[in-house]
Amino acid sequence: MIVDDEPATLAAFEFHFRRADFEVRTASSAESALGQLHDFRPDVLVTDVHMGGMTGLELLAKVNQAMPDTDVIVMTGQEDMGTTIGAIRGGAYDFLAKPVDLEQLDLLVARCMRDRAARSRAKAGDAAAAEDTLRYGVGRSPQMIEIYKLIGMLSGTRAPVLIRGETGTGKELVARAIHEYSPWADEPFVAINCTALAESLLESELFGHVKGAFTGAVADRRGKFELAGSGTIFLDEIGDTSPAFQAKLLRVIQEKEFHPVGGERARKTQARVLAATHRPIEELVRQGRFREDLYFRLRVVEIRIPPLRERRDDIPVLAEHLLARAARELKKDVRVIPPRVMQMLQEHDWPGNVREMENAIMRAAVMARGSALSPEGFSLAPSLAPAAEEEEGDGLVTLAQAQQRHVERVLNHTRGNKSRAARILGISRPRLDRLLAAYQSGTVEEIDA
Repeated sequence: MIVDDEPATLAAFEFHFRRADFEVRTASSAESALGQLHDFRPDVLVTDVHMGGMTGLELLAKVNQAMPDTDVIVMTGQEDMGTTIGAIRGGAYDFLAKPVDLEQLDLLVARCMRDRAARSRAKAGDAAAAEDTLRYGVGRSPQMIEIYKLIGMLSGTRAPVLIRGETGTGKELVARAIHEYSPWADEPFVAINCTALAESLLESELFGHVKGAFTGAVADRRGKFELAGSGTIFLDEIGDTSPAFQAKLLRVIQEKEFHPVGGERARKTQARVLAATHRPIEELVRQGRFREDLYFRLRVVEIRIPPLRERRDDIPVLAEHLLARAARELKKDVRVIPPRVMQMLQEHDWPGNVREMENAIMRAAVMARGSALSPEGFSLAPSLAPAAEEEEGDGLVTLAQAQQRHVERVLNHTRGNKSRAARILGISRPRLDRLLAAYQSGTVEEIDA
């Protein structure tokens, strides 16, 4: 069953799936879909979120209640972190961003049907939901959508999570999102930067201390684990801690108890532990600088936040969001990012990631003389990425070689989805196939005039 209030989308999807020998029903509203549900009893229901009347998420809840064996795929053109997490937490099989790529939808439906067959063989009556797979909850790239799905799945559990990413990618805000979308959101979220305190102070900060434990300890003091209650402790830059501290943290995670500094009696904790690092922690384990048992305890689930240079499609929407935020904070009417400025932002590698972009946009907004940002308002840091291997001619390449590199980068970005890559490149799918065949044979095809 296809549910969408856009007639063109309904017609296109109906035609597509009938050609694939599916039995198809369409509905132009959630209310209409509910009216047909018991008569048609679909295996898979694909629904838009934003429609007149009942939303797709409300439809999802009613379908799950009335017909839990039906798998629901949610799609929307207004995707954000809240919508994605809401869909996954609500029991959606998966989430797609519009415009929907039909090849991607075909793969998703095929996987869904395989999962249904497996559940049927196992006699599993529960239609369980989504695949395991930011900053500010802004991002439409496939990488960010997968992170939103993970947040939706993890928010209902208390499993430890290791969040990885370069400085400035928004690791703490992913941790906050996991907490805020959880059933324990009313409990405290306590963030500690493990590099900001000396080891003795870090232990006192986390575990508390008793009176007289050290010079200056004039009274008992509760630590963050005790203050967090059943909430969340977020340990940022966990890779920079000492093995001695790691041993104490391992005990907290394993035994759910800790000793205040100078104290003899253990205290209990129910806090969930989320940790983050930008360090290559596996290398630290090999060097003996990070305990292997703690590494596996923390890394029950891992979330990797990609750097901004790996998700350049997110740059325009992120820049617009940050500009609106800067304008509010500055109380200044600056709201336009001209095309030449946006191109400059998209071509920059952003070694400081979203944090760098936030500062750059704020500076440009301060420097703006009117309602539009200007290139002169930016002072962008040089790229810290490794220099590309030099070609003949002091690093210069031919136009055809530059074309091949760009095509390969776009294909890598779309994870091999040729239809989507062709749309990004502005060429036809057959044209892309010819280019790839030429690259494979070693005869690089020149760019059309």
